Amino acid sequence: MIQDLYQELIIDHGTHPRNFCVLENANGKAEGFNPLCGDKVQLYLKIENQKIEKASFTGAGCAISMASASLMTEALIGKTTQEALVLSALFKSLLTIDSAESAELGKLLALAGVKSFPARVKCATLAWHTLQAAIHCNIQTVSTELINS
Repeated sequence: MIQDLYQELIIDHGTHPRNFCVLENANGKAEGFNPLCGDKVQLYLKIENQKIEKASFTGAGCAISMASASLMTEALIGKTTQEALVLSALFKSLLTIDSAESAELGKLLALAGVKSFPARVKCATLAWHTLQAAIHCNIQTVSTELINS
């Protein structure tokens, strides 16, 4: 069943996150914090000619926030910054409004079930809000308390 595969994917990325390291030569960096459950994420991007060549993160938090950040970094590599912002908007709308699932989301669709748990939506979107800050060189820490998911 697809839901079982999605759950396995979230558990795998939550316990063994991909791209979990400090990217020393990053030229896009941002921090995010979810005070409700204590999730913290630091995102690192290596951007060349408006294209994300590398993406990584560090931090600590629940399995959903870590899985979301891990899946996000995998999805970002090779995308332009504009494509990344569009993907971010698609992902956030998947979890916050009644929108059709987009094939562009690929593995990120595994997190669609989070929508059924409103308190966890901010866990899943934290890395994505942090992505916007990293692309726009916003040095202030992103807080989910200041964001409507």
